Amino acid sequence: MYALHIVSAQSLLDTYKKGVVKLTPDTEYAQGNNWDKVFETYYDKVMEKPMGDRKSLVLMPNGNAVVSHPYRNFYSMFDANGKFVKEFGITGSDGKRFQKTKPIAGIINNNFFTEIDNMGKIVCFDFDGNYVKTLKINYDVKTIIPMSNNKLAIVGWVIWKDSFRDLVAIVDYETNEQKIIWDHFTKDSGTGSTLFNYSYSFETGGIVFFGTMPYTGKLGVSSPPQISFVNNRLIVALPHSGEIRMYDVNGKLISKETVGWGKSTISVAEQKEIQQKAIEDYKSQKSIWAPEGTPKEESAKALATILKEMEADLTKISAPITVPVFSNVIKDSDGNLLFFEIPKEEGANKFHVWVYENGGKFVCECTFECDDYDLAITPSKMVFHKGYIYALQTLKNKKGMPLRLVRFRVN
Repeated sequence: MYALHIVSAQSLLDTYKKGVVKLTPDTEYAQGNNWDKVFETYYDKVMEKPMGDRKSLVLMPNGNAVVSHPYRNFYSMFDANGKFVKEFGITGSDGKRFQKTKPIAGIINNNFFTEIDNMGKIVCFDFDGNYVKTLKINYDVKTIIPMSNNKLAIVGWVIWKDSFRDLVAIVDYETNEQKIIWDHFTKDSGTGSTLFNYSYSFETGGIVFFGTMPYTGKLGVSSPPQISFVNNRLIVALPHSGEIRMYDVNGKLISKETVGWGKSTISVAEQKEIQQKAIEDYKSQKSIWAPEGTPKEESAKALATILKEMEADLTKISAPITVPVFSNVIKDSDGNLLFFEIPKEEGANKFHVWVYENGGKFVCECTFECDDYDLAITPSKMVFHKGYIYALQTLKNKKGMPLRLVRFRVN
């Protein structure tokens, strides 16, 4: 296997090796917050589609947590105990508040940096919200993480004439110089992979999207590279092939290996079972999301149209589907890398994890579970810090505001 040279602590590894990892909320954290007020943007809508769950979390070196609110021009800060402190924005050198901001993606050189905007700009500002500088990127970006030596690692993509180019680049924070260290071209067939993905455009202007098996899309679109920075090494993990590549901070390839685990296909029988279950679920609901003001007749027509497409697709299933070996890779606070498999059943709230520790050695597999929250497993919503997991998650069966900033004990 490849060598990561990670310094690991036995406490978390011992927990993983027990097989089942229970995430238990720390009842002493984030007490006294008025969540209806703090997270009132949870009820935001764009074209009548709920946007409230599109929030992300960044943890500061002092333990403070910062939550980004997409489509707003402010962020929420919480202290190390989870107590809400303030809302703040970005102030330009002219003293004026930025009216359009992107979510915070991370921290570098004691400054926040944002996700890329539609002009290719990454805005950097200090912890008090004062503008510092702007980096310019000439491709679309999916992920940005900080490295050492004031460098950023970026997962990006570009649409070419007849293909998609996925890439990983290293960007110098000081000079804005960019170096592409990996890329891959995916031929566009013109039709893509539409099986199990559906949408309906209402006359009132809104669109509903959903998929019964969301990982069946194009390779470059649905499963971008997962990147982590561990012990001065950039790890690039490719979900579809299972390849794991290691680079130094300058982008020099050190090693590459392919993981020897994971199921690469879903059989015809399994696909039919999943699709049939989805059809039955939607039939039992007897309704579907629709923009406010949509006549009941059109809402009923939308559900009937989509059910008809789903039943037609059921008859078209004739070959196994290649699926990613893993979905997300999250680094814990001891430097271990957690490779999360795609859940076999949506909503089961159980996540199979493969754990790599010191030296990149596969040491165990386990299952992450939680009784209190519906888990969203993604680096933008779950951050390890000193053995805890800080997360933005929704309470199960909660009336009213379900979203919480929570600190989990890893038991």
